[in-house]
Amino acid sequence: MSRIPAEVEHLFATERAGWTRVSGTALAAIVLGTLWVLWQALSGEQWVPLLDGANLLFHEAGHPLFGIFSERLTVYGGTLGQLVFPAVVLWHFWRRRESASAGVAALWLLENGLNIGRYMADARAQLLPLVGNGEHDWTEILGRWGMLQHDTLLAGLLRGSCVLGMLLALAVLVYAWHLRRDEAGDV
Repeated sequence: MSRIPAEVEHLFATERAGWTRVSGTALAAIVLGTLWVLWQALSGEQWVPLLDGANLLFHEAGHPLFGIFSERLTVYGGTLGQLVFPAVVLWHFWRRRESASAGVAALWLLENGLNIGRYMADARAQLLPLVGNGEHDWTEILGRWGMLQHDTLLAGLLRGSCVLGMLLALAVLVYAWHLRRDEAGDV
C-alpha cells in the first residue's frame, strides 16, 4: 500500500491540526446515510422522510423570522430559513473542528439545496402541495427576477451543484479518515 510522501504529508499536517479524527465506523455510516439521502431526494417523491419534514419546519419558520426585517423579504425567508439553520450548525462544528459533525452538517446544508431545487422547478407548474397560504415562493421570486421561464434550468443547476457538493464533502471526509487512520490504528 502506498503512503503519502513526507513532503506532501507535512503540507496537510497544519491543516488538520486540532480537527477530530473521523473513525471508520462514522465514515461508513455517513457514506451509507448520504447515499440513502441522495436516493430518496433524487427518485420517486424526491422527499427524504424526517429530514425534509424538519427542513420544511425551518422553511416555514423562516418566513415570519425574516419578514420581521421587511415584508418584501418574507418570500425569501422560507428558503433562507432552510439554509441558515444548517449553516449555523455547520459553522458551530467547523469552529469546534469536529470533522464528522461538520461533514454531516455540510451534507445537511447541501441536501436542503436538493429540496429547494425541487421547489424551484415547480415554480411554473405549481403541482407540489404547499403549506401555509398556498402562495408559491419560487413563482414570486423568479417572477421578481424576470427568470420564471428558467425555473427548471436553474433548479437543475442547483440540484446538480448540490449533488456534486455532497460527493465532494464525502471525498473530503474519506480523505480526512485516510490521513489520520494510522494514528488510531483504524483500517
